[in-house]
Amino acid sequence: MSKKLYIAEKPSVAIEFAKALKTNTSRRDGYLESEDSIFTWCVGHLVTMSYPDAYDPKLKSWRLESLPFLPKEFRYEIIPAVNKQFKTVKSLLNREDINTIYVCTDSGREGEYIYRLVDQMAKVSSTKTKKRVWIDSQTEDEINRGIREAKLLSDYDNLAASAYLRAKEDYLMGINFTRIISIKYGATVNDFFKSKKWSAIAVGRVMTCVQGMVVRRERDIRDFVKTPFYRLFATIQNNNKVIKAEFKAIEGSKYFNSNLLYKDNGFLELAVAQKEIEYLVDSNPLINEDGNWESQAKSIEDVKVLAEVANIERKKENRNPPLLYNLAELQNDCSRVFKISPDKTLEIAQDLYEKKLITYPRTDARVLSTAVAKEINKNISGFTNLYELEEIANEILKQGQFSKISKSRYVNDKQISDHYAIIPTGQGMSSLKTLSPLSYKVYMAISKRFLAIFYPPAVYRKVSINFKIKDEYFVSNFKFLESEGYLKVVNYKRSNSNNITDENKDNDQDEAKNNEENVDEEFIELISSLKRGSKVPVQDISVKEGETTPPKRYNSGTLILAMENAGQLIEDEELRSHIKGSGIGTSATRAEILKKLVKINYLYLNGKTQVVTPTLHGEIIFDVVNMSIRSLLNPELTASWEKGLTLVADGKITSEEYMKKLEDFVSLRVNNVKASNYENHIKKQFNYLKKYYK
Repeated sequence: MSKKLYIAEKPSVAIEFAKALKTNTSRRDGYLESEDSIFTWCVGHLVTMSYPDAYDPKLKSWRLESLPFLPKEFRYEIIPAVNKQFKTVKSLLNREDINTIYVCTDSGREGEYIYRLVDQMAKVSSTKTKKRVWIDSQTEDEINRGIREAKLLSDYDNLAASAYLRAKEDYLMGINFTRIISIKYGATVNDFFKSKKWSAIAVGRVMTCVQGMVVRRERDIRDFVKTPFYRLFATIQNNNKVIKAEFKAIEGSKYFNSNLLYKDNGFLELAVAQKEIEYLVDSNPLINEDGNWESQAKSIEDVKVLAEVANIERKKENRNPPLLYNLAELQNDCSRVFKISPDKTLEIAQDLYEKKLITYPRTDARVLSTAVAKEINKNISGFTNLYELEEIANEILKQGQFSKISKSRYVNDKQISDHYAIIPTGQGMSSLKTLSPLSYKVYMAISKRFLAIFYPPAVYRKVSINFKIKDEYFVSNFKFLESEGYLKVVNYKRSNSNNITDENKDNDQDEAKNNEENVDEEFIELISSLKRGSKVPVQDISVKEGETTPPKRYNSGTLILAMENAGQLIEDEELRSHIKGSGIGTSATRAEILKKLVKINYLYLNGKTQVVTPTLHGEIIFDVVNMSIRSLLNPELTASWEKGLTLVADGKITSEEYMKKLEDFVSLRVNNVKASNYENHIKKQFNYLKKYYK
């Protein structure tokens, strides 16, 4: 009797497939077997690329003449620690009674690569039917759908090609650039640190670029020179209420586009600011205690001048619920709110995925597919049995807000490559009791972000007033939350719930990011009574000193976002949603890259604040690379390699075209380093940097 073989990445996943198929299995050594099916696993990678000495024993020694190393055919080998499991998998793949193989490794480039290497090394017969299972969660329904709709493995050949190329790219750049830079400058660097044991200079396609981003940011901060500036504020009275207005050089002001200002509201010289106050007060109509006007100015301290309402603008502003989480956004929020590293966030998300609580976490998409949107009520319904969020879920289902979601910005098939956004499955609620408090918080953050999209926008009422004092303008902005909309979900805290805390509030509640003064409805009504041309008394005009601030250091979350956006730290959520193209690394690898840089002491990650800074070692390595292979530090170039892999996966360029460019890139840079001599420059830079690391 012929059987079907299901091969997963982990034992736990293989078990879930067996459960979903409701087959009665017996446990064997390295697999499960039933009458018609076998379930086995890879325990991650079973096969890896061979080091250069596998090609030639002489290549074990690092020598200039052996570089660049560009093999015509790449060699692979079994990882010794998992050799036993590989033999088991190989035997099963080649069993005569196996006629159909279902590839159930993680649905993505890396999962594809894991199986393809095993298939290659096991020399599986091409006569067997091979199908690719592509799922977005580990729920029973999704597993069965994935098996039912499984396509031929050959349909994913382009994806596999890009996976092989990604590995070859990292291998060739890592081997060649690490060796050539270490040979040329390794001894110099080791001498700086008086290392008893020689260590190589670690260089990588993505790793070095990320290191460069952090070093450059630190140097921008270090070189930053603060510039003082002076802002003018008018204290205006209206119906016994005080209004604060700030000077702004809008069109019509004598300071419009003036080089006397920092931006449009800060005088660069205190004397100029003070002189402007005197000008605004001098000969300005005054009000005495009897309410009569005077024409002679008093001292600035007790003067009351008149300001005219030059313009008043009233409007409503709708703020939509944020897009759903992808991995980078989740890592950023968890770094900011919970102060945990990106790799910890991924670990938690992966565990939630394996417990069937959320969909596949290694995704770059922030929207849903049309197919998922059609059945989204199932995900919502799961929360009707969760005490903390049942009221929210029941309200969504009762109002039917989910029925129109497919026509919203939260559903877009064109913005999805491998997987849609991270959302709760609405299943596995019994597993919530087994979660740690931190894992529970992450799950609730994902759940609230999901449920929020079924609510209307938050509505703010805003009033902006331009006051004219003489021929200059002072501006006041006010904002009032008129309708909370989706913020009801963000702020929701069920009574007697000990698990949801204020930490879970969404980014959109961080009103500190807004410049507008937030006031209550009564105050809004009061100032709304003002009309254009109205004159109101000014109690005081004062000056307040400020200063320019340096760029912020990256924290682990903002660094992940900057990697996703090819080196640009784009903090605006709406703007990020429109950025297209590949970033630095992938959603599956970015956290690991940061973790490695910290482990090899090139970067330092503060565990409490999650702020990332370079080490002295990391700065020196940056300078070595900057002098020898500068292009490795270019985020746009690094992102372009990732974009090239996407083009291969999409079938738009061939593997041969990509490899030609890769080999040319490596050869040129290696030969340039061979001819370089920057030792004296590196020594000078080291002596210069030491003062910052005492």
